[in-house]
Amino acid sequence: MPPWFADPCCGHFSNDSSLSSNEISKLVKWADAGAPAGDSRDAPAAHSWTEGWNISPPDVVIEMPRAVSVPAEGDVEYTYEIVPTNFTEDKWVQMSELRPSSREHVHHAVVYIRPPGSDWLRGAPVGVPFTASSLGDAHLQHEAHETKSDMLLVYAPGSSPDQWPDGMAKFVPAHSDLVFQMHYTTNGQAAVDQTSIGLVFAKPTPKQRVLTLQLANDHDTIPIPPGVDNYRVEVRGTLPNDCTLLSFFPHMHLRGKRFEYNLVHENKRTETLLRVNYDFYWQLSYRLAEPRFLKAGAELHAIAWYDNSRRNRHNPDPKAAVQWGDQTYNEMMVGFFDVAVPANVDKAQFFVRHQN
Repeated sequence: MPPWFADPCCGHFSNDSSLSSNEISKLVKWADAGAPAGDSRDAPAAHSWTEGWNISPPDVVIEMPRAVSVPAEGDVEYTYEIVPTNFTEDKWVQMSELRPSSREHVHHAVVYIRPPGSDWLRGAPVGVPFTASSLGDAHLQHEAHETKSDMLLVYAPGSSPDQWPDGMAKFVPAHSDLVFQMHYTTNGQAAVDQTSIGLVFAKPTPKQRVLTLQLANDHDTIPIPPGVDNYRVEVRGTLPNDCTLLSFFPHMHLRGKRFEYNLVHENKRTETLLRVNYDFYWQLSYRLAEPRFLKAGAELHAIAWYDNSRRNRHNPDPKAAVQWGDQTYNEMMVGFFDVAVPANVDKAQFFVRHQN
């Protein structure tokens, strides 16, 4: 059973896998009694683990055309691979799942949708792995680290596939490319990875389009000091248009301790929507049991806390001041969240603010 890190103080979530107090009490009593075996006749059937995809059988599987060699040691720069979908018509994706072939080497992955009219990374090679530093053009190198393109799927250790309710889906225009952004980490063993993504299309055309947005602190101006166990970072933003809030996906690195999403009301009252005791190795999505309609101008506030002390068993170096950066020993602060908007509104249109 996967763990559950959301504080019960705040919010209700459809994928809550936590145990009730009664269930916990039973387990404690059983453990205190020496964990005796029960009657074998009462035992449930052996668990049958899923083989293959965890979503419905995909309508399409898109694989990176070229495998990526991951070295045994050292830092690995973000690796990109642009893959044409060859879709001759628009597609609405209701379910998606990313499957690395070398899962133990994937720190995270993001699959972006590059529509046919986009200029993003247009000078980069297609169908072969590349990194920003391998691109000869300074403008392309910058583009590799920054984009306004839609995200199809975000993947990290412990994350689950995307499965949107009926009537909601992500939009992939005809003739789009998928851009795989892969962050590999080394573990002493060299490997080869060839990640694929499975897609299940919505039928019929949905009425709402899902967008993945983010509240992010791209860099903290002060490194996290050595030994500090509760370093605080925050970011705020207002929604440019009406939308329905669906879910959250917080992302930090090994010093991550706690993450919180808040809604700031007009009277400045703060309502905590999610508070998570963060674990880098189980990066979960938190899906609202009841999606929340938010008006244009609503203010969202994300706060992250970091433990750079010896008490953090995942801390690679409590004596180091921690800089913001891409590698696992650096830190990040990204509060992804998913919203639903009318099907005819794309990401660029959503961010057009209208004057009252």
